Amino acid sequence: QVQLVEFGGGLVQAGGSLRLSCAASGRTFSSYAMGWFRQAPGKEREFVAAITWSGGRKAYADSVKGRFTISRDNAKNTLFLQMNSLKPEDTAVYYCAAQETSAASFGSWGQGTQVTVSS
Repeated sequence: QVQLVEFGGGLVQAGGSLRLSCAASGRTFSSYAMGWFRQAPGKEREFVAAITWSGGRKAYADSVKGRFTISRDNAKNTLFLQMNSLKPEDTAVYYCAAQETSAASFGSWGQGTQVTVSS
C-alpha cells in the first residue's frame, strides 16, 4: 500500500482559492491512479476528481467542474487539487486516495484535511 498525507486545508472566504497537496510514500506513486474525495458534516463521502497514473486523463464531479483542477507530479510523489471560486458548499474534509492499476476501487486513503469556506 501507499501512504498518503494531505496538506493545504484551511479557512477561506467564498470566491477564494486553496491548493491541496497529497504526499505519497511507500510504493511507486506513478503506478497509481489518484483521486480526491470529500465529506461534509452529516453527508456521505463523495467523489471530487481523479487522474490517471500518467496524468493524461482527468475526471471531475459536476459540482466542481470548471473550478477545481487535479494534477500530479510523479517525480515528487505528490498529488494536487487547485480549488478556485470556492463556495460555502465546498466546505468538507478532503481526502486523497490511491488506486492500484489492477484494483477496482481506491484502496489507500489519507487522513483528510479540513476546508472551510465562509460566506
